[in-house]
Amino acid sequence: MTTSSALNINQLIQMKQDREKIAMLTCYDATFARAMDRAGVDIILVGDSLGMVIQGRESTVGVSVEDIAYHTSCVAKGLERSFLLADMPFGSFYSESVAMENAVKLLSAGGAMVKLEGAGPMIEIVDYLTSRGVPVCGHLGLTPQSVHQLGGFKVQAREAADARQLVEDAVSMQQAGAQMLVVECVPAPLGKEVSASVDIPLIGIGAGSDCDGQVLVMHDMLGLGEWMPKFVADFMPHSETIQGAFEAYVLAVREGRFPGREHEY
Repeated sequence: MTTSSALNINQLIQMKQDREKIAMLTCYDATFARAMDRAGVDIILVGDSLGMVIQGRESTVGVSVEDIAYHTSCVAKGLERSFLLADMPFGSFYSESVAMENAVKLLSAGGAMVKLEGAGPMIEIVDYLTSRGVPVCGHLGLTPQSVHQLGGFKVQAREAADARQLVEDAVSMQQAGAQMLVVECVPAPLGKEVSASVDIPLIGIGAGSDCDGQVLVMHDMLGLGEWMPKFVADFMPHSETIQGAFEAYVLAVREGRFPGREHEY
């Protein structure tokens, strides 16, 4: 159960300023949440990745707000310290009023912040939500909800123009009120540039070691994924327990050992 000792967004921003790396993992139930919390995981994301690792879908498309709200309420019961972030799934923020209604559901379920994918018109949605008291994390780069539009799971912003646009989108997200960003599957130098361009924490996944923090899908870092992307490391082989694997992940992120060069694009 979340208590007053839980991390807040100001503390996470301070971690960026102090150059203290932020460790983040996905989670979907109270038992794993409790283990992550004890391991020192700073941010726990109830990701729409549950569509693939829990529900067996081909992509995250099809996950509902009700799915995320249910798992958010489960995870919240296992936490004392970790900051709880809840994904807004595909189709849940296509207009200002719909986004507000669904964000309220996820915050009411126990989330401390909601995360939404994309830029462009989504920046206006972020501005609408944050001006009404909803804490928002943006998600740029590879956005899994748009995987069909992007032509598959592949590295983004390799071209100079695309890289410039991503940096501009990150700055625009911050100006719209976003207090955190996730950037996925971009070249490592771009991850570093984006982090330096904003004052809010930038959490990378396949975006290099110079991001302010790192996130992985829990099932992947436990070696359970059927397909292991380049940016994933399996923390189970040298850990005797799952709890130990979570602790090893946190330590590797804190010390800057993960991600290594072999995990970068």
